Amino acid sequence: MSDYLIIAGLSVIMGLTLVLPFSVKRVEDDLEAFLFVMGLGAVSISGLWSLHLIGEALKEPLAITAAVGIVGWLFRSVRGRLRGWLDLLTKQLGLGGAIFVIVLILGLGSSVFTAIVAAIMLAEVVTLLKLNREFEIRLTVYACYAIGLGAALTPLGEPLSTIVVSKLKGPPHNADFFYLLRLIGLWVVPGVALCAAMAARGAKAARAEKGGLHEDAHDSNKVILVRAVKVYIFVMALIFLGAGLTPLAERFVARMPTWALYWVNSVSAILDNATLAAAEIAPVMSDRQITFILMGLLIAGGMLIPGNIPNIVSSAKLGIKSREWAKAALPFGGALMLAYFVLMTIFVK
Repeated sequence: MSDYLIIAGLSVIMGLTLVLPFSVKRVEDDLEAFLFVMGLGAVSISGLWSLHLIGEALKEPLAITAAVGIVGWLFRSVRGRLRGWLDLLTKQLGLGGAIFVIVLILGLGSSVFTAIVAAIMLAEVVTLLKLNREFEIRLTVYACYAIGLGAALTPLGEPLSTIVVSKLKGPPHNADFFYLLRLIGLWVVPGVALCAAMAARGAKAARAEKGGLHEDAHDSNKVILVRAVKVYIFVMALIFLGAGLTPLAERFVARMPTWALYWVNSVSAILDNATLAAAEIAPVMSDRQITFILMGLLIAGGMLIPGNIPNIVSSAKLGIKSREWAKAALPFGGALMLAYFVLMTIFVK
């Protein structure tokens, strides 16, 4: 197949991957299967099938899948004690201090116990707090920003970080377990702390007798198992998709100006950021380019519900509507995008 046909075919695959999950309900509902088919198509068009790629696709999702399943079961076993822990923390630190610490732990801890489990924990905490609905929506939004940022620090945290490390594990980056922590840790950790501070702001005035948001249901063994299997298929699909789209990323994305890479990824507000990372990241990119891409994806991903996993999980479990989410998340996300762009342009070399 000629280079022109390969690029044309991959462009169609990338276009379908970016548009259909947002515009077709059936595709959104069966996203893992859709991405799996797109991944197989991309690798076939690129002619990049190999035993190494198949082995990598089977092996790489295991760690995050195990984390989602094991930590999900562990959290379910201690859920009954959460009320007592929350009361003790509130007594010691006050309501605002307790919320700050909880969001900070969920944000940074999500890199170990996964963004999915952190979002489930968040829904439980919000239900127990019994604050007014408006405050609880803001709390959930800021906490999901924190989780979305923090989960990117290790390959265990979320599919985006798993995919990035998988794609960059060879030369010249030789990405290991702590690669993302070294690359973007200095940008992510202050962002998580800022989100925690924003989540805690105004907590004292938000008390309500019945509370605003309530978790829809506790997870059964079947729900936890199905969630883990879906994560495995999702990550496997993205590994195939990322490998197949590499020629397209190397030819076009890697040549874009760094500032453009950052702002283009504001589409992460409506498109899953792990999918965008699989399509965009390529080994030929510099650390500076990768930093701008990742921070653009992570920040914009918090703006709307479809942008990342914690948004989707938390909004579904707590019954937050898209309009409510956008009202709380867009102004903060826009300001954060601008602030990070200015600071990174100055300091990231």
